[in-house]
Amino acid sequence: MAGLIKRGDIDEVRQRVNIADVVGDYVTLKSAGVGSMKGLCPFHDERSPSFHVRPQAGFYHCFGCGEGGDAYSFLQKIDHLSFQEAVERLAERVGYQLTYEDGSGGAPAGNRARLYAANQAAEKFFREHLGKPEAELGRAFLGERGFDALAAERFGVGYAPASYDALSKHLVAAGFTIQELLDAGLVSQGDRGVYDRFRGRLVWPIRDVTGQTIGFGARKLREDDQGPKYLNTPETAVYHKSRVLYGLDLAKRDIAKQRQVVIVEGYTDVMACHLAGITTAVATCGTAFGGDHVTVVRRVLGDSDDPAQATKGEVIFTFDPDEAGQKAASRAFAEESRFAAQTFVAVPPEGLDPCDVRITKGDEALREVIAHRRPMYEFMIKQVMNQCDLNTVEGRTLALRAAAPVVSKIRDRVIRDGYARELAGWLGMNPDDVLREIRAGATNTTPATSPTAPAPEGDKPYTMESLSKDPVTTLERDVLMVLLQHPDVVPAERATAVLSTQFSHAALALVRDAMLSVFDKYQDGAWVSRVTAETPEALQPLVGQLSVAPLPESKAQTERYCLGVTATLLDRDLLRQKAELMSTLQRTDAAADPAGHRVVQEQLVTIEAQRRALRDE
Repeated sequence: MAGLIKRGDIDEVRQRVNIADVVGDYVTLKSAGVGSMKGLCPFHDERSPSFHVRPQAGFYHCFGCGEGGDAYSFLQKIDHLSFQEAVERLAERVGYQLTYEDGSGGAPAGNRARLYAANQAAEKFFREHLGKPEAELGRAFLGERGFDALAAERFGVGYAPASYDALSKHLVAAGFTIQELLDAGLVSQGDRGVYDRFRGRLVWPIRDVTGQTIGFGARKLREDDQGPKYLNTPETAVYHKSRVLYGLDLAKRDIAKQRQVVIVEGYTDVMACHLAGITTAVATCGTAFGGDHVTVVRRVLGDSDDPAQATKGEVIFTFDPDEAGQKAASRAFAEESRFAAQTFVAVPPEGLDPCDVRITKGDEALREVIAHRRPMYEFMIKQVMNQCDLNTVEGRTLALRAAAPVVSKIRDRVIRDGYARELAGWLGMNPDDVLREIRAGATNTTPATSPTAPAPEGDKPYTMESLSKDPVTTLERDVLMVLLQHPDVVPAERATAVLSTQFSHAALALVRDAMLSVFDKYQDGAWVSRVTAETPEALQPLVGQLSVAPLPESKAQTERYCLGVTATLLDRDLLRQKAELMSTLQRTDAAADPAGHRVVQEQLVTIEAQRRALRDE
């Protein structure tokens, strides 16, 4: 065993590593102002980004759960590494040769490091065997599905020889122990001893988000193979199938860039999608899409509950139209509410899967399948309706009662009411009757929780006492109080601008949305009652409190206060816009794009003028 890593080397590697790049392998980061980036925390489940990284300082901190530290502590926490293993991984990343206290230059290998190394060696072994004569059946399988040698190379596809111990002998000769191979899931223990887990199969390497091989998925090729159609690596210290998505290492950058992820059902489907230009495709590995997968996708997608960002992301599921596909759709729908992004379903025609579509109809046809996606809620509503006889009154009534709970789960009230009208049209029923049935279901549905707006317990209403006391929430609360209580003081133009800004608190954002939906009643005597009626029932007591909570008593004080607090919120939003423009300006090459550079500068000048006007009021 080598000794401890020298302190100078530890400091040098820390200086050379960009922490934003390290964290970016796991979390999609976006600019949060000059010198700061933020994303969804990978250490706790959150719906709005509170995880901040400052690359120049080399540190990260989550304001939600309190986790923080440098690049070493980040890897230790997220990948369960020892400190020494974290240093060694980052040193390898930047190409730095470590030295140890005993003078050696070799790195000691912890158990997890040995598992990674064993999997990497196994992948190389499988890939080399794909070109050998015995793998002809495997190459034919790939060729029939439209994958040539370059495609196999791109995705690391290999072949496991139909041998009892070819892999294990090779790896033992390379210095690995049988126990390490057992721990990595590469071999299995039988009555007659240890044998290779994968034999006579095509093999796909399964990699984590950083690109390290952590396991394999193997497809049987021969009829006499008594094993399952697909055989995966068992659970190991580095491979957890409920938290892994095949192809994520290849797709993560395009997922973050395009704000889109396409979830398919198999390895060949991922290959087909990527080769057809759908480079955001990933697949689960031998298990149904579940809650842990949602967490992984949201972090890479940058999925946010911020009202200005939530509708920008897309999660597209592809399902076979058979019974198994319908079950998969139902399971995915059960997790839908955990996404803030919009969810869709793309169903290939004629019972084909994405790989078959590419083979029979070509790349463009596969891209069309994804382009013609349908909203998840529409898909599920239609699935429920298809099980009823819509030619009879009884059948239509049954369809309404079956579809109402699906519609009632839609969090956005405007979208929910829109689907209620659509459902009424599909069923040929009175829209008021349909809406009444759906709203009855919505009141019995527990609202989704979020870090800033806990769901009411049972029928317990959400009140001002439930609001956090932080300055941002307090400012948003005070602004809503002003607009509800003094529409006579705040001009409609100012009120519109205020309600168009971003609200960080989920409950207050819902009240804001209700105010916008009935803004034609602003400065009307029915203003507060209309807002209350448009607000979800659990939040109606909050609206009542906001509309009566004390404000400065004298008229002069009230006017000054109302205009001042709304100006503060508008200025906050202008500062946010300024930070985004400054980030854009830094990324814009003035020489290569002088027009674009000038437009951003002009926008910055306009924002500063607006801020000065607010201060001069």
